Amino acid sequence: MMKICKVWFENDRIYVLTDDGRTMWQSLLYYRRLREATDEQRADCEIDDEGIHWERLDEDVSLESFGYDNPEPEGVSRLFLTHPELNESAIARRLGIDRNVMRQYVSGMSKPSPVTEQLIFNEVRRVGSELASVKL
Repeated sequence: MMKICKVWFENDRIYVLTDDGRTMWQSLLYYRRLREATDEQRADCEIDDEGIHWERLDEDVSLESFGYDNPEPEGVSRLFLTHPELNESAIARRLGIDRNVMRQYVSGMSKPSPVTEQLIFNEVRRVGSELASVKL
């Protein structure tokens, strides 16, 4: 079973070195608490067979997640992760998409079809237009 030997952070990414010599990474966009943490807070972690745990930050990163196909968020995932002011549940509700499915799109666990992705982008633009037209 592969294990993590080393963890480090660089250029908004978390890297690991495994005991079989592989270097793998993920974007910190997936981990807001780690992205906003200090170097000291990031260094205060425990590595075990499952992955990495930051007790004080209440954050866990599984070793398995470093093997996912999408270490850098794109599409819907990137949109919502780079704009935390967007409410994924509200957009899902407006489109009639199950909230759990939308959460999977945002987390990168699942990827929407091109048609669904376009519907989501269009709805976000529609919300932006509605907000821009508010008279104060």
